[in-house]
Amino acid sequence: MISVRTTGVRRLTLRSAAALLTTVALVAGCSATGGQDAKDEGAGGTHMTIGMVSHAGDGDTFWDIVQNGAQQAAAKDHVKFLYAHDKEGGQQAELIQSYIDQKVDGLIVTLAKPQAVKAAVRKAEAAGIPVITINSGGEFSRAYGALTHIGQDESVAGRAVGEELNHRGVKKVLCVLHEQGNVSLEDRCAGVRKGFHGTVENLNVDGTNAPAAQSSIEAKLQSDKSLDAIVTLGAPIAALSVKAKQDAGSSAQIATFDLNGAVVKLLKAKDVTFAVDQQPYLQGYEAVDLLWLHKTNADVLGGGKPVLTGPALVTQKDVPQLTEYTGRGTR
Repeated sequence: MISVRTTGVRRLTLRSAAALLTTVALVAGCSATGGQDAKDEGAGGTHMTIGMVSHAGDGDTFWDIVQNGAQQAAAKDHVKFLYAHDKEGGQQAELIQSYIDQKVDGLIVTLAKPQAVKAAVRKAEAAGIPVITINSGGEFSRAYGALTHIGQDESVAGRAVGEELNHRGVKKVLCVLHEQGNVSLEDRCAGVRKGFHGTVENLNVDGTNAPAAQSSIEAKLQSDKSLDAIVTLGAPIAALSVKAKQDAGSSAQIATFDLNGAVVKLLKAKDVTFAVDQQPYLQGYEAVDLLWLHKTNADVLGGGKPVLTGPALVTQKDVPQLTEYTGRGTR
């Protein structure tokens, strides 16, 4: 069994998460409709179309995992699943409106830039379309009228990272934000600052421009030799930070939020010391499944509180099972 250290947060095991996943047969090559023709009907003769709008930038592997979960639930529930994304808040609002115009039966949205999508979310609810928020902006979810929020408490996750860095003897941290204006990323760095006994400095980079982001991190490490740790807020930025550290001749240790196959390899090589897993597969899976349950059985999960999928801290010892899960796109 893989256990994970979660200072100040609940304990989670990868085996317990895997037990949930094994209840569903994995479907290879799922389409945007979850492997079902749009004319199929779900249990009880109910057919649904569910749209998801995220703040993902191009090439962000985290959202591939979220989609894998959503598509798997869609296949199980015979739901037509639609997905769209844009890193700009205004464009996210337009995408939400497009799904309202299509008269979808449920919406899944992220609140990374809550003010930009607030009006669109409320239009959906006014049109009788139930909304579940996932991943980011959980503190706004209830006020915007969503059924529930699925994700991790970013402030709690950040504090857990800060506390873990204390245990590792770190003195000065560089917290790399890869998307300006994303409230969840800001909460993560603020949480690190609250949990950490040393100094935390933020660095904003463009996560969609890998060469520029790597160059910015490298320049910061060269100019400030006292930095002895880097915290990245997304898996793709972790890999860039490893290269930046090497080119800068720095000895700073690297920790990251979120997982993908590359991060697992970096954990194995000890290039990344630990990662924060918020289980994105579950965020996509549970959001689709809960909208289906709400339509077919009037179920609502959470009792007005977020449904937490993390955080859990994973390290090199967790690599064997993580390799299996990331290889199939579920972690």
